[in-house]
Amino acid sequence: MTQPPTGAPPNGGDLLVAVLRELGVDVVFGIVSVHNLPLVEAVDRDLRFVPVRHEASAVNAADAYGRARGGIGCALTSTGTGAGNAAGSLIESLAAGSSVLHVTGQIDSEHLGRGRGFIHETKDQLGMLRAVSSYAETVTSAGDAGRLLREAARHALTDPGGPASVEWPVDLQYAAQRPAGEPLPEQPALPHPASAELDAAAALLASARRPLIWAGGGANRARGELAALLERTGAGLLTSNSGRGGVPEDHPGVVGNFATSPGGRALLAEADVLLSVGTHFRSNETADYELALPAAHIQTDIDAAALGRVYPAAHTLHGHAPAVLGELLTRLESGGAGAATCEPGWTERVTAVRAEVRERLRESVGPQAAVCDAIRAALPRRAVVARDVTIPSSSWGNRLLELYDPRDNVFPRGGGIGQGLGMGIGAALGRPEEPVVVLAGDGGLAVHLGELLTLAQERPRLTLVVFNDGGYGVLRNTQDAHFARRSGVDLATPDFALLARACGLDYARVAAEEEAGPALARACAADGPTLVEVDLAALGPMKNPFTPPVKLPAQ
Repeated sequence: MTQPPTGAPPNGGDLLVAVLRELGVDVVFGIVSVHNLPLVEAVDRDLRFVPVRHEASAVNAADAYGRARGGIGCALTSTGTGAGNAAGSLIESLAAGSSVLHVTGQIDSEHLGRGRGFIHETKDQLGMLRAVSSYAETVTSAGDAGRLLREAARHALTDPGGPASVEWPVDLQYAAQRPAGEPLPEQPALPHPASAELDAAAALLASARRPLIWAGGGANRARGELAALLERTGAGLLTSNSGRGGVPEDHPGVVGNFATSPGGRALLAEADVLLSVGTHFRSNETADYELALPAAHIQTDIDAAALGRVYPAAHTLHGHAPAVLGELLTRLESGGAGAATCEPGWTERVTAVRAEVRERLRESVGPQAAVCDAIRAALPRRAVVARDVTIPSSSWGNRLLELYDPRDNVFPRGGGIGQGLGMGIGAALGRPEEPVVVLAGDGGLAVHLGELLTLAQERPRLTLVVFNDGGYGVLRNTQDAHFARRSGVDLATPDFALLARACGLDYARVAAEEEAGPALARACAADGPTLVEVDLAALGPMKNPFTPPVKLPAQ
């Protein structure tokens, strides 16, 4: 194994630190290895290195660090199995379009690709990384490392984003470097619709008497333009889960992530024009694509393949949301596109639906509504809520728990369980001045239970709320509703009080509605981490057992 000589000049670790400083990154997540040691040593010396317990969590934490700060995060992994362990979380970052710089070790360059069975070697690691990243390259010479790191970072930061992976042979990590180098490459030119297309779309929007806007994650960089369009047109705002907070959810025109609710469906049926912005109309947000949309549909997206892919659109605008919405606003405000005035009573109708869908959901979740209220009351207006895939998140956490900025809205967009705690740790260390809440189920938490030790070691201001129902509750409900027996859903669950004590974490238990407020207020006010167990058997059931919005042959 190549070793650095005594008194060596700056090496790859120093180069990585320099690039991360250019990016504004001060915390890096990963696991140390003989194949990334120079990188970890430099980061630990000059920045902050957080030794998570699993490579998947390193990527999840870096992902959420970037989301919470509106920038990029960095994860360090080893080669072979280490890089493979990270793949699932890279898939999440790819699904979310989040900005992650993933730097993974690689065996010495002289042995690379020769199949000798060198320690940590794996077949076609670059091919694996390309399958789960939006960008992936190999450092092939010491002189090329800086260019590739900066190129990867620029790619990750350019919409539609996604993770960028760089594999770096360890001998080239130890090689001498000049950390100061060229700046980040310029952002490539973004697509923009033709003027005639914008004119036609603006004219249709101006003619609307009952307009709606549907905002997805692609609208998050156009918050000002989106809010101005709401005010200018009198439109109501539906969102995907990813688009939450683009306009603060206490705005009276924000219906939110309720498109498939009875109220949302009714509003869509009444609307005469829909403008969709950066949403891909995922199956779980459109009732497996059966949700009906207005025929007068204007769709804008930076991904050309998304235009018209799920629903037809009368006007498709291929471009970046801030620029496209800005152009539409200019045309509406100049009067050239038309009056853009909604009919009397439409804004009141939108506000009424907003109240109706929330009240129906609040009633259906029963005693868990008290937990939702307690979390919101305990947090400042700007605070990250990281949500794993669990019943409370999927039912009320993704809808009823108000959010006011998209950077506070952290959840696994790809739908994989077990990622919430790693994401929460990354968000908390990215914004250490604010408390962070993580919503997790006992089954999902068990996937990466070792990250409780990372939580105990790093001690961020994080409240981990574990909803304990003794297994995979959402699948248990599905099997109980549609099948003759349960399979694989009932799990052994630890004594969370003892587990917290063993990890050196503060602990609280919520077993009744009136206990939620005091317990969560104390936890969120604490300077360090707290595990709050919500005993669902004691708290009481939802009015209607929650099942996922997917079709089953048994139905």
